[in-house]
Formats: sequence, C-alpha cells, structure tokens
Amino acid sequence: MTKVALVDDHALLRNGLASVINNSEGYQVVFEADNGKHFIELLKTSPQPDILLLDITMPEMDGFETAQWIKTHAPQIKILVLSMMDDDKSIIRMLKYGAKGYILKDSKPDVLRSALRDISEKGFFFNELVSGRLVHLANQVSGEKFAEPELSEKETEFLKLCCTEKSYKEIADAMNITPRAVEALRSNMFEKLQTLSRVGLVMYAIRNGIAKI
Repeated sequence: MTKVALVDDHALLRNGLASVINNSEGYQVVFEADNGKHFIELLKTSPQPDILLLDITMPEMDGFETAQWIKTHAPQIKILVLSMMDDDKSIIRMLKYGAKGYILKDSKPDVLRSALRDISEKGFFFNELVSGRLVHLANQVSGEKFAEPELSEKETEFLKLCCTEKSYKEIADAMNITPRAVEALRSNMFEKLQTLSRVGLVMYAIRNGIAKI
C-alpha cells in the first residue's frame, strides 16, 4: 500500500483529493495538513508517507519552503506538486527542490492517478509541464535508444544557466553575449531538444547530468 499525505490549506479540496486517492487501488491517505509547518508537526506522530501531494501557495510555510525542508530532512518522501501556478519559474524551483512531478489543480482525477502511479513505479511523472520529450529519451524503440543530440560548450553552459533563476537577460550577461544571441540560442535549443519551454530545457539538463538539483 502506497501511503500518501496531503498538504493544502483548502480543506474542501483536500477532502476531494483524499476521496479520489483512497478509492484508487493501492493508495491510502495517511494524514492531511494545512501547511508545511503543520505537516512537519504531524510527521512526528503519523506514518511517514511515500508520496506527498503538495500545494505551493499556503500561509505560514508555503510549498517552496516545505519542499526545501523535505529535501534536507526527509528526501525519501517523493513530492508531487499540485498547484494553480503554471509559470516556468515556479515549476523550475520545485523541480530543483526535489519534486518528482507537477500537475495543475484543474487536472482530471485520471491525471492524478497516473501521476501517483508513475511516481510510485518509475520515480517521476512526466507531462507537458516538464517536457514530453523526456519520456521518449527514457524509453526504447526496437531495442535502441534515441540518439542524444550533441551539444556545444556554449549550449551546455546555456542549459546550466537555464537551471538557475536568472532571467534570459541575466543569462546573456553571464555568457557575455547579447540578448538577441540568447534568443537565437534558446530557439535553437527548443528545436534541438524538441521542447517548447524553459522547463523542458531544465528537465533535459537534470535528466542528463548537465545540472544537479
């Protein structure tokens, strides 16, 4: 039985999530918390969850702070982010803090079930928010893996900087090139790595050991 904990400050949403999870074979909600601080308190007296369904925007101790705490004190707990925030910066921060998946609150129950299953079985949940191409890189076709694209030193440096919280203008400054050159580099990397977002670039870098979280 995979144990799941919920951390969200909206009780009604938590109740709905708990119902979906408890009615899914092989999963059980062991406790619910209003925020990160409450989660840490409950963790002292409750069964440790295998997966934590974590919101970002919460009072007292938000999802970013909670994920950082878990990464340091309980890294064996796998974090699945459930949030309304779909901007690259938030997603990248949570991935750097150890999140194993990221879904939006308007996702259908089947998406939640798929995320829980993939995190339980594979250790990560890939979706359009974290670059679908990485699924292909992880799988085999006719016994052969997809060929990895060759990256130049400049492209590798760009990927590393994408994994920081620097803006594209700040990345241009760090690489000592113009913002227009960074835009061209970004477009080229989107095409080469078959992704449409900075999050996709970050996930590629993490998956291939170019950057560490």
